[in-house]
Amino acid sequence: MSPASPPGRWYEGEDPVVRPFMLTAGRTQPMHDGLRIETQVRAVPAALSAPLRFEARRIVELCQRPTSVADLAVAIGVPLGVVRVIAADLITQGYLHLPEQPAELSVTLIERIRDRVRAL
Repeated sequence: MSPASPPGRWYEGEDPVVRPFMLTAGRTQPMHDGLRIETQVRAVPAALSAPLRFEARRIVELCQRPTSVADLAVAIGVPLGVVRVIAADLITQGYLHLPEQPAELSVTLIERIRDRVRAL
C-alpha cells in the first residue's frame, strides 16, 4: 500500500485494488428503487449474526443506528453507487430496513445541507 493511500481503503495509490463492479457482481442499478443519498437505513437485530461478507458486513455493522447512504459510502470508502447496490441487496434480503422517511425534505434539512456544502 502506498503511503498516500489511507489504510482500509479500496485504493492503492491511484488505482483501485478491487474494481467497483466486482463488489456488486457487475450491477450498476440497485434492486430496491428509491435509495437517495440522504435515505436512512437501519440493520435489523438479527443482521449481525447473518453470514455476510466484506462490504455487506461492514454496512450492517454501521447501521446499528439509522445511517444515511452517503455516510455509509464515506465510512467504507467506496463509491456511492456501489453502496446503493449493496444496501438495496441487504434490504431485499431483509437485513436492512428503511425507517419512516419524509416524502419531501424539510426546509430546515435543506438549509443544513446547504450550510454544510458551503463549509466545504
